[in-house]
Amino acid sequence: MRVMIGVIGGSTVSKELTSLAEEVGKLIALKGAVLVCGGMGGVMEASAKGAKSAGGFTVGIIPGAVKTQANPYIDVPIVTGMGEARNVIVVRSSDAVIAIGGRYGTVSEIAFALNFGVPVVGLETWGLDLPILRASSPEQAVEMAFKAIKMR
Repeated sequence: MRVMIGVIGGSTVSKELTSLAEEVGKLIALKGAVLVCGGMGGVMEASAKGAKSAGGFTVGIIPGAVKTQANPYIDVPIVTGMGEARNVIVVRSSDAVIAIGGRYGTVSEIAFALNFGVPVVGLETWGLDLPILRASSPEQAVEMAFKAIKMR
C-alpha cells in the first residue's frame, strides 16, 4: 500500500504559501506517495497542482455533495457532504500530515492528527501558542466558557 501524505491548510492563501504548498505537493509525488487533501482551493489546490506536475496521484476529501466541486488537480474526489467534519477523514486517511498556513479548520485537523497519533509537520502554520482562553482551574474554565457563550 502506498504512503498517503495529507496536506492541510487554508482555502485562501498568500502567494508565498501557495508556492510552498505547490513545492510540498511536488516533493510528495516525487517520493511516490499519494497526496490527500480537502480537495478545494488554496493550499489544497496548490499542493495537488504540485503533485500532478510531478506525475503524482491525488485524493480530495471534499466537504460538499458534488464531486465536481473538487479542484481540477484531484484524481479521486471523495464526496462526503459533511462540511468541515470531513477533516477527520482527511487526517484518518493520512499516514502523516503537513500543515501549511491555515486558520481554525487547520487547527482542527492538527488536533485530530495529534489525537489520533498521526505525525504533524508544520510549515508556516500554527505553533504551540494557540489562541485559546486559558484557565487555571476547572471552575475558572467553566466560568470562562459561559462568559464566552454570552459574549458571542
